[in-house]
Amino acid sequence: MTPRTFVPLLTALAALSMAGCGSSSTPPTASSSVAGATSAPATATPTPAATATPTAASGSLTGSWSGSYSGSFSGTFTLTWTESGSSLSGSITLSPGGTETLTGTVSGSTIEFGAVGSEAITYNGTISGSSMSGSYTVQGAGGGNWTATQTS
Repeated sequence: MTPRTFVPLLTALAALSMAGCGSSSTPPTASSSVAGATSAPATATPTPAATATPTAASGSLTGSWSGSYSGSFSGTFTLTWTESGSSLSGSITLSPGGTETLTGTVSGSTIEFGAVGSEAITYNGTISGSSMSGSYTVQGAGGGNWTATQTS
């Protein structure tokens, strides 16, 4: 692999580790009691509980992320994202490597991204709170896993 193809590959791997932020919650339960109440018992009407769907809140991925990747290639990276709706844009700085421009999408707790101008490296993963992880694929050169944590 030549140095010219190695840097975009590392950039793509770093971008992969930026994938995922979401949340889930347990539906609230309601109960009430008043000490010393003397009124007749009330009849409760059941209310359907809301179900939480893991989603990345608008803008929740915006900021800096620090991560690492391993597999066919290994190292660390820093991602800087701007989230607008389901679209992501930003940059990745790889060590070893350099800085590349990234674009991606987020849908619920799923993230996909890659280096601009490079379809040879793709990152897929899931987001959970302030962390995300997944896998990357480098066309013709293997792949591996990545993980990242939001730092700001």
